[in-house]
Amino acid sequence: MFLETTLLGNIELDLTVKLLLAALAGGVVGFEREKHGRPAGLRTNLLVAVGSCVMMIVSEAFYLKYGMHDAETTLRLDPSRVAAQIVTGIGFIGAGVILKEGASVRGLTTAASLWAVAGLGMAFGMGFFSLGAIATVLVLISLTLLKRLDPVMKKDRFLTLAVTAVNREGLVNELQKVLGERNLEGMDVNSHVDLVANELFYQMVITQQAQHIGHELTEAIKNIEGIKKIHYH
Repeated sequence: MFLETTLLGNIELDLTVKLLLAALAGGVVGFEREKHGRPAGLRTNLLVAVGSCVMMIVSEAFYLKYGMHDAETTLRLDPSRVAAQIVTGIGFIGAGVILKEGASVRGLTTAASLWAVAGLGMAFGMGFFSLGAIATVLVLISLTLLKRLDPVMKKDRFLTLAVTAVNREGLVNELQKVLGERNLEGMDVNSHVDLVANELFYQMVITQQAQHIGHELTEAIKNIEGIKKIHYH
């Protein structure tokens, strides 16, 4: 519930409770991220939550301190501006934990959790204790319980396969035949020929569902005549 008055008439107690609740919310989410080895862990999430809470409290304080000025003054206040800048600032932090490796992107969940933790801090900073508590529970459910659905969900996976081989006629067709025998489809094909070394470099992104298809493809492709290097990730 949003508190229009301070707790027990004590502003220090009110601020302490808000900050402690924000730290607790950020801490429990950060602990889950830390446990799974994510780059934004316990300390990062806790700092984001506490920082957002402090900014919301300061935003309220501006209004309480200067809100008595009438419209004839040149002073204009908009408490929502601080909240808007928090969201923008967290976007920069979130971008720092997102990594792109070939066709795969890592760190989106961590970036989203930072964005959510900032919201938790803002909620506690505004005094929406029930909102902050419910949102904290939902964030933890999404990070823990929903993660258990991954093994049972059939979803496309992407494998980047790169092959270096002697440049000869029919090589690409043989590579495509290996994929076709496994009902795999290549996309984003990139290839070039080194005329000096007489080598062909062939790279593609493969959509597949099996987790260990890379090893199986390597075993099949290495038997093709002229293959020099095979790399996948």
